[in-house]
Amino acid sequence: MRYLNVGSKGPYVMQIQSILKKLGYFNSKIDGIYGAKTADAVKKFQHDYGLFISGGVDFITWDILDRYIYGFDNYRIQEGDTLYKIAKLYVTDIDLIRSANPNVNELNLQNSSYIVVPYKIDIVPIDIEYTYEICQKIIKGLKVRYPFIEIGSAGKSVLGKNLDYICIGTGPNKVFINAAHHAIEWITTPLVLKFAEDLLKRNINDSYLMGHRIRDVLNRTSLYVVPMVNPDGVDLANEGLNNKNPYYDELISFHNKGVNFHSQWKANIRGVDLNKNYPANWENEKAQEIAEGITKPAPAEFGGDFPLSEPETIGMVGFTNRNGFDLTIAYHTQGKVIYWTYGSSTPNRARAYAEKFQKVSGYTLKGNPSDAAYAGYKDWFIETHKKPGFTVEAGIGANPLPIEQFGQMYRDNELLMFSALL
Repeated sequence: MRYLNVGSKGPYVMQIQSILKKLGYFNSKIDGIYGAKTADAVKKFQHDYGLFISGGVDFITWDILDRYIYGFDNYRIQEGDTLYKIAKLYVTDIDLIRSANPNVNELNLQNSSYIVVPYKIDIVPIDIEYTYEICQKIIKGLKVRYPFIEIGSAGKSVLGKNLDYICIGTGPNKVFINAAHHAIEWITTPLVLKFAEDLLKRNINDSYLMGHRIRDVLNRTSLYVVPMVNPDGVDLANEGLNNKNPYYDELISFHNKGVNFHSQWKANIRGVDLNKNYPANWENEKAQEIAEGITKPAPAEFGGDFPLSEPETIGMVGFTNRNGFDLTIAYHTQGKVIYWTYGSSTPNRARAYAEKFQKVSGYTLKGNPSDAAYAGYKDWFIETHKKPGFTVEAGIGANPLPIEQFGQMYRDNELLMFSALL
């Protein structure tokens, strides 16, 4: 945990502002700048929780805030407790408590034992910039609130971070959605996480979407999500360069040449564009790079010295091969475009999915663009597995897209992602 105080900046300040806003303590713009209004909100929170009132977020304040960031509390059963009483105490839904405690007999609660009590708040923030740590906390929180999901690692990044995945559902039809191959396209991470959380809420509420009962869909289909394929790159873009980074010298040389990590860095921490590093006509991709003068690690567009040179792409290929997915979607930004073909390898049934995705999203269908015609994840999946694979370029504008665009982006893509499960 990091100490935050007046003058601090960045995504963790945004995280504090966001959770305090949910709890009614902070009413200003979430801007990632720890000023007087943020300090006042922290002081009010510290007062209400009996903490030392400093206005700074120390480890004790973090500990309390983390309950809401993770989205649950551990409650010790008292004499005479019922789930109804506990739900009323926490102002939460009894179905959320039941979902989080599948092995608890609510007719025979054991005194002094502990249960998980989820708060009645969503835990996927849609108003902040993301980092690997923020993403990890969300995944851990979802696992506690919805213990029937599967979580794990699809592989590792260059710096040893897990390529975390979530699996929802038990059906034989397997759909894989991944996001944030490119660092400055991190907004796709909350996009897929928000969809996962909404799907889980609808599942325990026994809800319907597009006329389909969620529980029935998840009995037929298993959804796998890797929300952050490039965690090292995302952290570089949103946290900046740390002098403890083992690639500091190489990266500072980019900075000294005027590269802005926050607005220009797409690559992984070694300067390799992960979506140009897959073994799908990689040699043609490399020829294009050389023609454009790209011959060494760069903020974007350098596809590596050989295909699968990076642990992130190795992880994605291995994860895909092990699970035998029937359909994949790789989320990028921007352009409101769906790419769905890869030459003669494109399966016939891909068109039906593409047209369905177009209908529910309003996005445009296109073949591969000339500047990204090879070596992408979608390209490799189609060529190798001969099954439908899609690259969706969400949102519109210049990367990185502002978080203020998230609402429209989610409205455009929620039904697209759900349609992939049907």
